[in-house]
Amino acid sequence: MARGKFEYWLTEDGLTLLEGWARDGLTDEQIAHNMGVAYSTFRVWKEKYSAISAVLKKSKEIVDFEVENALLDAALGGNITAQIFWLKNRQKAKWKDKPVEDTQTAALETAMRALADIIEKPVPNRKIEDFEE
Repeated sequence: MARGKFEYWLTEDGLTLLEGWARDGLTDEQIAHNMGVAYSTFRVWKEKYSAISAVLKKSKEIVDFEVENALLDAALGGNITAQIFWLKNRQKAKWKDKPVEDTQTAALETAMRALADIIEKPVPNRKIEDFEE
């Protein structure tokens, strides 16, 4: 690790660059590349210097919320693709293309149907004498 190289990234200018890159959606690997350091060095700096990790976390969360809000606005505004995307991700069990059935639930439903069939079948007219030997 180059001595003093991290110091720039703790200045207002350095943190502003990091914030912008994170807000633009760059991955940590891409940010490390832009900083001119190895990804492993970047990870160490992120752990060691709370200012770096804080600005990255804050910037990424803000962008995620902005995108989420834009998606919600689009869905509520009638954008069918946004509605489908929202529901498939937020209500997965109900909106999957191919819902996966719980095997226990499926087995229970099958057993209940079989029992209902047995109960609903008419009993033939028989007398007790028919069963005596």
